[in-house]
Amino acid sequence: MEKRVACYARTSTLDQKTGLESQVRVLRTYCDQNEIKDALFFTDDGVSGTKSSRPALDQLMAAVDRDEISSVVVHSFSRFARSTTHLLNALTRFKEKKVHFASISERIDTNSPVGVAIFSILAAIAQLERDLIAMRVKIGLENARAKGKQIGRKKLRNSVLIRELLKAGMSFRKISMVAKCSHGSVSAEKKSMLYEEEMARQKLEAQAAAAKNTNDSGVIFPAT
Repeated sequence: MEKRVACYARTSTLDQKTGLESQVRVLRTYCDQNEIKDALFFTDDGVSGTKSSRPALDQLMAAVDRDEISSVVVHSFSRFARSTTHLLNALTRFKEKKVHFASISERIDTNSPVGVAIFSILAAIAQLERDLIAMRVKIGLENARAKGKQIGRKKLRNSVLIRELLKAGMSFRKISMVAKCSHGSVSAEKKSMLYEEEMARQKLEAQAAAAKNTNDSGVIFPAT
C-alpha cells in the first residue's frame, strides 16, 4: 500500500471559527507548492491543546503506527503538541517509523540538518522539563514532611508481626487472620522485605568488590 502525507490542524474553544479554515488553507498551499497529491487531512475543531487525547490526532498516530503515513505536516508546533515532551515523543515515533515531519510556521523539517539539530535540542529541553518537575515534587514532599504532614496513605499493617510470621513460613491467609490485615498487605510486606534484603545483599557485594580491588592494587593492609 502506498503511503500518504498527513496534514494536521487544530483549533481550541477559544479560537475564532475561521481559525481551522485558515490553517487548512496554509496546509493545502504547502501541499500544492511541494506537489503533494491526495494528502490526508486530520482536524480537531474546538479541542484544547492540553488534552492528552484528541480524536483526529489519535487517528493520525494510529495511521502512523500502521505504516500508512510517509510524512506529517502541521501548521505549527502549538497546534500539534501540548508540551515539549509530547512533541519529542511524537517525533521519536515518527523517526522509528521513518516518517518525515514538517512544521510550516517554524519552518522546521526533520529531513534537514536544522531539523536534526532541533530534535536534539528538544530532547535536552524535554529532559530539563522532567528534571524540574521531579525537583519540584521532591521539594514539595520534603516541605510537607518538615511540617509533619503524612505523605500518602497511612500504613495500618503491623509490619514487624507480618515479617516474623513470614519468616516462620506461615501462609498468607493465616498471616492475614493473625495480623488482622488483607492478603494484599501481607504480599506488599513480603515484597518490601525481599527488596530490602536484595539491597543489603548488593551493598555487601559492592563492599567486597571494593575491598578486593583495593587489595589487588598492591596496598598492604596491616595484620589484625
